[in-house]
Amino acid sequence: MSVAEIRNLADRIRTEVRKAIIGQDASVDLLLVALFSSGHVLLEGPPGTAKTLLAQCFSRAISLQFGRIQFTPDLMPGDVLGTNLFNFQTNQFSLTKGPIFTDILLADEINRTPPKTQAALLEAMQERKVTIDGESYPLNPRFTVIATQNPIEQQGTYPLPEAQLDRFLFKHTLEYPTREEEIRIVAQHGTRTGMKTAEAFGVQPVLGAAELDAAVEAVSQVRLNDEIISYIVDIVRTTRETPALETGASPRAAAALAMGSRARAALDGRDFVIPDDVKTLALPALRHRVILSPAADIEGRTTDETLAGIIEQTAAPR
Repeated sequence: MSVAEIRNLADRIRTEVRKAIIGQDASVDLLLVALFSSGHVLLEGPPGTAKTLLAQCFSRAISLQFGRIQFTPDLMPGDVLGTNLFNFQTNQFSLTKGPIFTDILLADEINRTPPKTQAALLEAMQERKVTIDGESYPLNPRFTVIATQNPIEQQGTYPLPEAQLDRFLFKHTLEYPTREEEIRIVAQHGTRTGMKTAEAFGVQPVLGAAELDAAVEAVSQVRLNDEIISYIVDIVRTTRETPALETGASPRAAAALAMGSRARAALDGRDFVIPDDVKTLALPALRHRVILSPAADIEGRTTDETLAGIIEQTAAPR
């Protein structure tokens, strides 16, 4: 598959998603980059910014099996993975698969469940398999998690541990829409209080599993020259040397940024990566992989501001 065909596929997905989602173009583009990079995405934003609907519409536009888990404080790992139950008719244990056995998993409000249950996703996100009672079960190689969380509420939430956050290719922050976009949202969605489904908006599948496999393979062939690789490494290493950050990004972050940059280049119809690809993705690829120092926090600095300064100050290849 050529990069021109990948760009065409992305445009078709955008068209379907826009039937229900008004604005949020940056969010859709980031989901597309993650899709063609075989990465997971964490969507964070205030209530009512269409995080769940966006994930549903995006999944609907792809001909893959879709599953959803509503994370709650009483959810157990077995509720996610599944469990072996004894069958009295056969006198044997049989596996009852949990909702994680799907292709695209919407982990809704993932920070509302305790760390023990959050950790049930670790192996699946990293290795595309799960282990139940000592036996491993493979998942689809294209298994993807789209998780949402609300950053405002603190009551009854459990912050994701760093090891869990590192499994996400991107952490994207959704903003409130512009005034014009909000007028359109109210006009389109203000006829009822409940949320309509992606099917009700007419969102149709436009990308099949075979096409997705071909696209992912084509993205992996996008050229990343030595200067761009050095640029990515310089950004990541600077996060470890900046006093405002207590913990910097790991080599896995650099590899993730390189992988995402290849996908973004392909979405633009290019078979080579340019510095702008890296600059665009650096913030969502790194913001959840670094920890702000207490001194910087007291001064009122934020992780995003610190990373933006690093990205701006790191010399890009010409």
